[in-house]
Amino acid sequence: MKTWTKEERYRVLKNADEIRSLHEQIIQSDYRQHFHIQSITGLLNDPNGFVYHDGLWHLFYQWCPWGAVHGLKYWYHTVSEDLVKWKNVGVCIRPDTEYDNKGAYSGSALPTDGNLYLYYTGNHRDEDWTRRPYTCLVDLKDGGTAVKLPPLFGMNEDYTEHQRDPKIIHNELNGKYYIILGAQTKEKKGCCLIYVSDSPTEGWRFAGQLKVPGFEDFGDMWECPSIETISGYDVLLFCPQHLTLPGRGGSVHHNGYLLGHMNWDTLTFTPYNTRFHVLDFGFDSYAAECAANPNDKNKATLVAWMGLPDASYPTDEEDWSGCLTLPRELRVRDHRLIQQPLDELRALRGKKIDLESTDLLPRVCEMELISRGGDLILRLFASSDGTGGMTIAYDDGAKEITVDRSGMKRRFNTEQGEQRIRPLPKGLFHLRILIDRSSVEIFVNDGDAVFSSRIFPTEGEDRLFVEGDASIHLWELKRAVEESFAVDSGQPV
Repeated sequence: MKTWTKEERYRVLKNADEIRSLHEQIIQSDYRQHFHIQSITGLLNDPNGFVYHDGLWHLFYQWCPWGAVHGLKYWYHTVSEDLVKWKNVGVCIRPDTEYDNKGAYSGSALPTDGNLYLYYTGNHRDEDWTRRPYTCLVDLKDGGTAVKLPPLFGMNEDYTEHQRDPKIIHNELNGKYYIILGAQTKEKKGCCLIYVSDSPTEGWRFAGQLKVPGFEDFGDMWECPSIETISGYDVLLFCPQHLTLPGRGGSVHHNGYLLGHMNWDTLTFTPYNTRFHVLDFGFDSYAAECAANPNDKNKATLVAWMGLPDASYPTDEEDWSGCLTLPRELRVRDHRLIQQPLDELRALRGKKIDLESTDLLPRVCEMELISRGGDLILRLFASSDGTGGMTIAYDDGAKEITVDRSGMKRRFNTEQGEQRIRPLPKGLFHLRILIDRSSVEIFVNDGDAVFSSRIFPTEGEDRLFVEGDASIHLWELKRAVEESFAVDSGQPV
């Protein structure tokens, strides 16, 4: 594997031709996805600025163009009319001012009449590499030009340098605007900071630290925080870092949520109970971003990075890494968030596979399984003798489902554990599984739980085996994301 110098990682992209040959190289990879957003070159991580505006869904992602390495970050822009077929637009935010000289980090978007505002963290570093974060603002014009406005505010000196990922919220009840930042106290405890203003573009002041009773000591940093209102519930989503959770193996970075009530007057989020709910039970999910549904306030749409911080993947050696999860419909049911694939995805279904005549598993497909009760074992990408692959096993006695990818030949991030377990008190009755060239997303019991994972099958790992009483339907899926090479977006790079 290549060892990257600081100069290589933080090199400025000056011309699209600098990465054209890299793009042509990586699109030949056997692991390039067909219906997931993925990096055009280099590394993709957090989704940003997910929003519906002026007839289009806009979704940006963190992007380092040079290779599978975290370095100088840009915002890359994609758009869709239906959340299924995505078009590459190009670079939107570049780190080209003193406030973001070492990266345009994660953030969110606010649509208004005639404007789409993008809020992000400017990663500024001095000559001695001391970091000072700034909360920055871009006005994205209709022509695609990103106009940078003056930074809204700088670093809060009462906390460490880790202050990032602004989430913009407009409170319709009091008319005020709020920005929530992920942060770290001087005692190295994760928290959220809240700023308030009467305007989305100016007049911001520090309102205080978000109070979350029962979670005063829960990880040493909270990333990507958000407060959403879904089905009448307030939902605090965040990513606590550097702590272990039951059933999560050796993983120390998590994506989860609390259901409760947000009081904006006292800046207190009161959870309904003291349980932190994991958002995704799979191996690879982080930095979830929500977009409000323009027609139904009872639901939102969620997308996440199908990856983790401090992790590596087999495509690193091909100089690219990263994709996003499928957008999911987000609702509340039985005091839990449920995630379901969008109905629009059914339009990708192509040829239906006759499982009575073959056990070959397509690399791009959708599977729907209805259990008739009892234990169930499903092996994806097994060898011809039925061994290996990714195993999905339901134990009816224990009432729990287990996903195990240790049988795959290309193993990675094994120190974080290769098995994930989710209790199913009501048993298993339904699975919907979406498989792309290098990912598997498993939706359990109509969205009661989801497992999102990267997998990298090799030659001979191509069979499907089922043990148990169930009916299965399998469809090939059409491509939805094109491999277009778009870099310029409204102005020269």
